[in-house]
Amino acid sequence: MELWVYATIGATIFQTLRFMLQKKLSMGALSTGGATFARFAYSAPLLAAVLAAWLVASDTELPALSARFWTMGAIGGLAQILATVCVVALFRERNFAVGITFKKTEVVQAALIGFIILGEGVSILGLVAILVGLTGVLLLSSAPEAKGSLQERLFTRAAGLGLASGLLFAISGVTYRAATLEVGADAPLLRAAVTLSAVTLMQFCAMSLWLRVFEQGQIRTVWGARRKALWIGLMSLGGSLGWFLAFTLQTAAYVKALGQIELIFSLMVSVLVFKERLSMREGIAIGFLSASVLLLILVVR
Repeated sequence: MELWVYATIGATIFQTLRFMLQKKLSMGALSTGGATFARFAYSAPLLAAVLAAWLVASDTELPALSARFWTMGAIGGLAQILATVCVVALFRERNFAVGITFKKTEVVQAALIGFIILGEGVSILGLVAILVGLTGVLLLSSAPEAKGSLQERLFTRAAGLGLASGLLFAISGVTYRAATLEVGADAPLLRAAVTLSAVTLMQFCAMSLWLRVFEQGQIRTVWGARRKALWIGLMSLGGSLGWFLAFTLQTAAYVKALGQIELIFSLMVSVLVFKERLSMREGIAIGFLSASVLLLILVVR
């Protein structure tokens, strides 16, 4: 297998572990914003230090960074922050596996955005994949305990958070790839590390300002939870480096498609760690979305 495949699989493992830790922290003293900030607070300084040490040890100069690099990185960083906030908030609404599955609608949404904005044609198989994925989303958007009309059951807070996170993650993936392509270096790992370091630094500053103004006390709480939050930062570092390396080597569409393997890991965490049980309808819905993912993989090949 090619390097981008290993990088993507590794990224999904680290990301699943990070979401697991964030869910645990968000259920305690940390707010949604605090749990989101934790991933940047402990990964940004570490990554900057590692990158600096690497450049000095290898006697390599920092590659030239264009205005487009910073623009694409900033857009992707903001989209990822908002997407992570949506996912952490979603964990308060539904169980772990269903939350991750909602997030994975990013593949379906990317296909729809490409058709609407870019006018890219969709094959018959691609249309079937989108409809299958939509069926899964509609099934998941109605909570097991929901009551009321069909409209009230389908248009829920959980559905909105899940769809929003998928859209934002799709945007961040494309803009991150655009940023890595702007780095003036031949080594894929160096391009990925430089982009990741710049993005996480911007995210750290942005989230620090937000918490300082709107959620006073959360920065102190994040520091107080450092024994657990530190692991979020480390998992975030490993996962992000894997994603950025994959985006450097391959198009975002292929990377996102392969990243659907995270569904399997999230199911394992949901059952083995959180002792959660999936309802039959939720299991069927996840099956629909998984089938949609497989069909989309066939389409982009």
